[in-house]
Amino acid sequence: MSAGPVLLFLHGVGAGDVEDQWQVALSGALVRLGYPALGEDRWIAPKYAWALRNGDGKVRLPPVTVKELGKDDARVNRRAFERRTSAMEYRLGRHEDAPGRAVLPGAVDIAFETDPFKQAWNYLRDEQARARVLTRVLDSLPASGELVIVGHSLGSVIAADLIRRLPPSLRVVGMVTIGSPIAAGAVNAIELRESLEEPPANLDWWINFWNGFDPVAALRGLSSVMPWLLDLRVTTALSPRVHSAVEYLSDARVAEAIGYAMHGSLSTEIVRTTNAVDLPLDADEKVVLLALRFAHLVGAHLRGDVRDRFLGALRATQANAVEAMLQRRDNEGRSRPELVARLALDLSNAEAEAPSPAPGMYLTKEDALVQLIVLASDNFLRPFDIGFNDAVKRRAMGDLTAELGLGSPLGGEVLDAIELAEKTLPGDKGPNWIRIGVMGAGAVAIVVATGGIALAAGAGLAGAAALTSALAAFGPGGMIGGLITAGSLVTAGGGGIAFGLASSGTSAEAVESIVMRQLAAVILRRKLRLDQDPSVWHLLVETERQVRRQHERLDEFSDPKSPVLVELRKKIQVLERALKFMREQELEPVGASQW
Repeated sequence: MSAGPVLLFLHGVGAGDVEDQWQVALSGALVRLGYPALGEDRWIAPKYAWALRNGDGKVRLPPVTVKELGKDDARVNRRAFERRTSAMEYRLGRHEDAPGRAVLPGAVDIAFETDPFKQAWNYLRDEQARARVLTRVLDSLPASGELVIVGHSLGSVIAADLIRRLPPSLRVVGMVTIGSPIAAGAVNAIELRESLEEPPANLDWWINFWNGFDPVAALRGLSSVMPWLLDLRVTTALSPRVHSAVEYLSDARVAEAIGYAMHGSLSTEIVRTTNAVDLPLDADEKVVLLALRFAHLVGAHLRGDVRDRFLGALRATQANAVEAMLQRRDNEGRSRPELVARLALDLSNAEAEAPSPAPGMYLTKEDALVQLIVLASDNFLRPFDIGFNDAVKRRAMGDLTAELGLGSPLGGEVLDAIELAEKTLPGDKGPNWIRIGVMGAGAVAIVVATGGIALAAGAGLAGAAALTSALAAFGPGGMIGGLITAGSLVTAGGGGIAFGLASSGTSAEAVESIVMRQLAAVILRRKLRLDQDPSVWHLLVETERQVRRQHERLDEFSDPKSPVLVELRKKIQVLERALKFMREQELEPVGASQW
């Protein structure tokens, strides 16, 4: 055998072109993608049609050699498996279902009543046939090394049955199944599926390709029964050959998955160029880089399973955020800054780690105040959600403020201000970022209601245009858009945002989240002896007025327990407590107490 993985092709019995033409089809597809053709010394395709029907004497079912992992080891294995699977998903591109003609009801069951499809059912029910096939396949394999498995139709059932019975020194670096019937009720592969509740320890990744026109694939992928594998749908013309292995292998993604498993990255993908230069960052990029720096500082203080999960989420979040920022630069015809480009990583490489942003970006206390509050109260790893204790957050925030030249004590003061603001308001206590989903929904409602103008934080039309442009590029949700929106809402004022907060499209939880951050900024300004922003008081007063008016207008005719009225009363409570706190602490603007 030559160096490198060997490809094991497990065919579906009785499909005319499978045993004779799949090598030609796969080799041609690989060459079109830039991979070498499939040499005869790199593949094994055992024939087992006879073994399914006949045999001399009894054959014992090959034993399971890959044992089930304990709880902790299984968690570690599944996490590593998911990382490799995500890398393949990124490499092949996100799957988008294409509309296809529905297969007639009962077509799947009818298909399995005819040869060769009933072979899958027979294989799982006839233990002797099963033992003969598995023994024949195992006898054809090397005792050690790396293996790539491609299973078509019945071959996919054999592949799933084989994976845990391989020699211990034989590693499966990738498995591709096409036209698999494992999820079909007619096959009744329940026992086989239950044995694969977790990914086997000897398997790097498994991708299943299914065609919406293929009745053997039961009109669905395999992730419905084994959610840890990756399902991708292929769409070809409706024809009698829709279940053919050659038809599946004509899809570039199928060939790409096999080619990468056999050969690794193409040479043109090894060297990545950024075309980046030493340019200053814009305001939005500074926000994101500061968030990524804070995330890396948090990760440095975590331990054990939480650390592993956090760093995995940070890796994916950073890759997507950096790609979005670079794409935005490209779309606007601006050069890529080196400070952003150097943080990029290739998610298609499961071994690639996330580079840490360099310390720096010195800010004044006034400029840093809002960004620090958002970081300390926001989920900067969205859509992932990973909780960690307050001590870790305090240490990381102290590290960040020290790096910014503001002194490590400021980190604790930021968190103290947020804690006091949370205690002042009537909502559920605890880390406010756990409820960040409602903040995002409310932010979207406000952006729509005000057209982005009210969120310009007093920067005039230019600021409003910049913010609107940023949200158009990144969206109000997600990691980048969420941070930008949250920061804008902390500093925003005026009737537009008050209208957005009072609107029924903004939940009471979202109002509480926004008011809490604004109140924390007020508290922190007092602690740092900075001038207060009078617009905060005026915003709360105007919002309270609008909410009360809306409540009175609806209360006269609606049911007392109307969900809309309940939400309005919650908003009134939030605003009342915020205004009361500011008045008691003498934080309202001069002359406001005489209103």
